[in-house]
Amino acid sequence: MLGLVENHSLPRTAAFFDLDKTVIAKSSTLTFSKSFYRGGLISRRAALRTAYIQFVFLAGGADHDQMERMREYLSALCKGWNVAQVKELVAETLHDLIDPIIYDEAASLIEAHHAAGRDVVIVSTSGAEVVEPIGEMLGADRVVATRMVVGGDGCFTGEVEYYAYGPTKAEAVRELAESEGYDLSRCYAYSDSATDVPMLEAVGHPHAVNPDRALRREAAAREWPVLTFSKPVPLKQRLPAFRMPPRPALVAAAAVGAAAVGAGLVWYAARRRQAALSTPRTAVDFARI
Repeated sequence: MLGLVENHSLPRTAAFFDLDKTVIAKSSTLTFSKSFYRGGLISRRAALRTAYIQFVFLAGGADHDQMERMREYLSALCKGWNVAQVKELVAETLHDLIDPIIYDEAASLIEAHHAAGRDVVIVSTSGAEVVEPIGEMLGADRVVATRMVVGGDGCFTGEVEYYAYGPTKAEAVRELAESEGYDLSRCYAYSDSATDVPMLEAVGHPHAVNPDRALRREAAAREWPVLTFSKPVPLKQRLPAFRMPPRPALVAAAAVGAAAVGAGLVWYAARRRQAALSTPRTAVDFARI
């Protein structure tokens, strides 16, 4: 059970979510393989291979060695990709590909944590170019994701600058707690994989979501709650809070709207003055001025 609304006299808290198979039903990176193929970034053979990797990932999860092989493969695959083109392809297909595979239960949890006054942080091994737009769509307050090295030509070099995986995720959680003032003993974390045990044990309220076999054993031994998410539901079918843009976008929209209204009022006032000067007035008109 989630706690009640936060007592703001206490240190801040957060809920940390793994992304793949925890918030969404598939691998976020591999889900975009068709988009990258259509955009000319990968060959048909590579697209088929990523589809197979996705199948293996969904069927049985991925242990440490499999994750390492996947990292090496994807790092080599994206070498030479233009970063701006990747971001454009992700933006164009984000809602079509990701919206339908978001777990309804995860969206409800995100909503509940926000309602309780907690920050929501997505912590994912997938690349930042994919995770950050997904986090924005979900209304997450912060995102931790793998970052690839970008060369002076604006293309990926194939090297990894920061790998958000295993113990590194736990380090990122602790660093955020220090910089943002989170009380980790009162924070929550959610993941499907045993590779995220370091992140889960860093908080006071760890949860295993659709756990792989190793995490299920770990959760049973430590008496961690085990959650089952099984209902992907498009965000547009959910509550209005999930149909609204993220908070920064709302602020920008409000500013633009206010400017438009202000400009409209100035234009309207000018037209009224112009009309008043050119129209004969009666005694009643002068009384209204």
